[in-house]
Amino acid sequence: MLFWTLSIGLAALVALALARALWRGGAGRAEAEADLQVYRDQLREVDRDLARGVMPAAEADRARIEISRKLLEADRTGRGAVTAARGNPLIPLIVIGAAVAGAVGLYATTGAPGYPDLPIAKRIARAETFRETRPSQAEAEAAVVLPERPAPAADYLALVERLRAAVADKPDDVAGQRLLARNEAVLGNFPAAIAAQRRVIELSGTAATAEDFATLADTMILATGGYVSPEAEEALDRTLERDPRNGTARFYLGLMWAQTGRPDHAFALWRGLLEEGPEEAPWIPAIRADIAMLAQAAGVNYMPPPAPGTAPGPDAGQVAAAAEMTPEERQQMIRGMVDQLSDRLASEGGPAADWARLIMSLGVLGEAERAKSVFAEAEGRFAGRDADLAVIRAAAAQAGVAE
Repeated sequence: MLFWTLSIGLAALVALALARALWRGGAGRAEAEADLQVYRDQLREVDRDLARGVMPAAEADRARIEISRKLLEADRTGRGAVTAARGNPLIPLIVIGAAVAGAVGLYATTGAPGYPDLPIAKRIARAETFRETRPSQAEAEAAVVLPERPAPAADYLALVERLRAAVADKPDDVAGQRLLARNEAVLGNFPAAIAAQRRVIELSGTAATAEDFATLADTMILATGGYVSPEAEEALDRTLERDPRNGTARFYLGLMWAQTGRPDHAFALWRGLLEEGPEEAPWIPAIRADIAMLAQAAGVNYMPPPAPGTAPGPDAGQVAAAAEMTPEERQQMIRGMVDQLSDRLASEGGPAADWARLIMSLGVLGEAERAKSVFAEAEGRFAGRDADLAVIRAAAAQAGVAE
């Protein structure tokens, strides 16, 4: 309500200022005419004084020059007022009304009328609350429905069974636990893979590497279908303590921030990874697919660098031109990407993270009704899957459409 009150007040003040300027244009000519008459009378008075001999000729000439200068200036002022006020007086008023109506219409189209303000501080507070209270690893694993995997070959299963037996006989064998964790993950037995990888870290003690913790986090995130739990976040933090440049940890932490309503943090991490490369890194395709929308959500004007070797691909001049897009052009580009994501989810479906991105992107674009509709559809699709619903509801809260 405060927003609309201020907006209407400002529009009224602008319209009043424009109308006053038009009114003064007509009044200015009347004032100029009065000044002209005064200066003409002064010229006649000088001529009379010269004829009576009360004013010397040299002084009379100086007086005529000064009065004539003022007369010309008044005449120019009057002509300017006539030019400003010339024409149908209704046309300027119509223009003022159209400008005010256009501003209101533009906000109704690109804004979110009817929704309360959602200041940045409030968004950040909501995001932090969700991050602190989001589902645990165990809750997420219990709720997720992972896609079915093709049945493994019988001889491979036999080898894994032998590995399990060997590790059970020698539970303190780090190499065996590491190998078991890798193969359980390949089979999709993620709880067993997580347990084995935790054992690797426990047995390694202070010698546990960044890759050991990154592998643990990766396995935990695979077990939840892409959701980054608090336990996975802790493993990622331990990874970065040992290797601040670890790509796996930086990618997944960016994903975590995106899932918990902080696209600014997510964008900073993913931008660094994308620009550092290498292009063959496993996280690059995922970043390229989403970083433009992430930048828009973070309020950053950003054009990602082109993929090396792409054809035809933009040249340096085209990339520079794209980087200098106007906000309207950039928003049109983002809107096209959002529409593509929306069409794909409507026809093929997708994970909760994709639905969350769509909801947040629509919120950023000001399409509150559409975001609300997508939120309702996503709740129906993921009914009973608490971890996925938590991600989707966090996105809806960030977009300001959660009820």
